[in-house]
Amino acid sequence: MLIAGQSGDQLLTKPEQLDGSATSATAQNKRPASRLHVPQPPHRENGETSFGNPKLSPAGATRKPDVASKAVDLRDMAFELVRVLDDDGKALGPWNPGLSPDQLREGLRKMLLLRVFDDRMHKGQRQGKTSFYMQATGEEAITVAQTMALRRDDMCFPTYRCQGILITRDYPLVDMMNQIYSNAKDPLKGHQLPILYSARDYGFFSASGNVGTQICQSVGWAMGCAYRGTDSIAAGWIGEGSTAEGDFHNALVFASVYRAPVILNVVNNQWAISSNKCFSGVGDSTFASRAIGFDMPGIKVDANDFLATYAVTQWAAERARKGLGATLIELYTYRAGAHSTSDDPTRYRPAKEVWPLGDPVDRLTKHLKAMGEWSDERNAALIEELTAQVRTAQKESEAIGTLGQSKPSVSVMFDDVYKEPDWRLRQQRQSLGV
Repeated sequence: MLIAGQSGDQLLTKPEQLDGSATSATAQNKRPASRLHVPQPPHRENGETSFGNPKLSPAGATRKPDVASKAVDLRDMAFELVRVLDDDGKALGPWNPGLSPDQLREGLRKMLLLRVFDDRMHKGQRQGKTSFYMQATGEEAITVAQTMALRRDDMCFPTYRCQGILITRDYPLVDMMNQIYSNAKDPLKGHQLPILYSARDYGFFSASGNVGTQICQSVGWAMGCAYRGTDSIAAGWIGEGSTAEGDFHNALVFASVYRAPVILNVVNNQWAISSNKCFSGVGDSTFASRAIGFDMPGIKVDANDFLATYAVTQWAAERARKGLGATLIELYTYRAGAHSTSDDPTRYRPAKEVWPLGDPVDRLTKHLKAMGEWSDERNAALIEELTAQVRTAQKESEAIGTLGQSKPSVSVMFDDVYKEPDWRLRQQRQSLGV
């Protein structure tokens, strides 16, 4: 082999001479070879999962810093777990948002409505009334509490299982069902798959099946709010699996550099479709800690705790409105059901998997009872009321039609593609005679 760039080319006859090493080929073969690490879901023994014995800070124990604190002084927050409700349903510590009984009851109402709605739509899919559905079972406190902590003019950029945002903002249930059934009154005219809602008037940006993209869009919207001089903010949601995509890191760069007034939410529900969270690269760290390298606060919260989730979101929103930049929130929760109606979780999850932080609906119910502001009788009456409300909406929507029985006109397929109609769209429309 010839080595150029020296005074006269030098001929080397042995490969080991390239680095000046005298080590023989035999010695090289004895060196330990590097190995590729392939993550394995942890603690799957005897059909049970322990979730790696997660570090659970006692309720009320995590400090609540001032919103004006520098990110460098908040690094410990990414490794603690903000909790307010203890096992007895009592609200403890500095993160207790001090919500009134009426606000707590409203939160419970919305979570129960979401759960009832999900149940009816899931059954509808099994009956062939729609092609696809996703339930938010176990994650209701996330979208309901966070939406209540935001303002009505804040724009939300959802991922899957974010229908609670629309329900909390009183979007008509009939319109949600029409979109799920893809019938003639589908507000999106058949342009979106079921459950990929879009409702700008309700501060709900178009959901996308290409998960991850919305987190960049949320930062861009927030930058636009700041550019216009308003105090509205944006909030984006992404699953922990999607944090392995480039969109997530691109969003963090822009949010950090421009101090965008945005809340970046990572819903860590332990499973990305059929993949355990360990494949997302978090290792022994946390998803919240990914904010540290971008000079922004990262906070990990018990997202099955309605009060804690509300309080952390309220804190991040105040920080954003004051021009102090973005906050990354890791919403530590659990996907209690399947990824979707197309998924069979028994093929990859242990049958005895039990989430250590409990059901968010049950925990808020227990808190209200501990306050003397709720009872089993009132709870049963509320569920009956909400069930009747959902059934009424379902009858109205199904009267229009379900999957295959009713659909938008073919002519609307050309609408809402471009802001200004493209000549090719006009030509296609003309060729179809619509």
